Amino acid sequence: MSDETRVKSTIYVTGLYPATTSDTLYSFFLPFGEIVDVNLPTDKSTTQARGFGYVEFSTPEDAAAAIDNFDQAELYGKVIKVSQAKNLGGRDGAGGRNEGLGSKVAVWEQEGWLKKYEVDEEDKKAVEQAAAGANGLDPMEGLEGLDVAGPKPKR
Repeated sequence: MSDETRVKSTIYVTGLYPATTSDTLYSFFLPFGEIVDVNLPTDKSTTQARGFGYVEFSTPEDAAAAIDNFDQAELYGKVIKVSQAKNLGGRDGAGGRNEGLGSKVAVWEQEGWLKKYEVDEEDKKAVEQAAAGANGLDPMEGLEGLDVAGPKPKR
């Protein structure tokens, strides 16, 4: 399954009760189709759910049905929000994100940023020519005799 299809088949569930388990999410969403994976991040200190999780279905249609039917549903007395999971970009070899916010690479060193804000040689030359043309004129010329700001008094 391609990464794009996996993202379309995965839902993001938030607002979960801390005692929620992977088995609970699996059972809760099973009526909408075959579930490939349930990812429920836990707090390392308490080993309880951090309040959100991901459920990956075998098809994007099953994921859409789960979103349509269970967004704003109640689980353990808490209203949960169910939405399409978002692809947060690729991962680098070290396991960190290598693009966008949250990346371990400075934004100006990322390929996407470089492509978006790249200045070509033609634009650089135009700026240099404009600066060279303006250097002959002094914007302060003719203001030597003024000692106060504002219009000259009438004589």
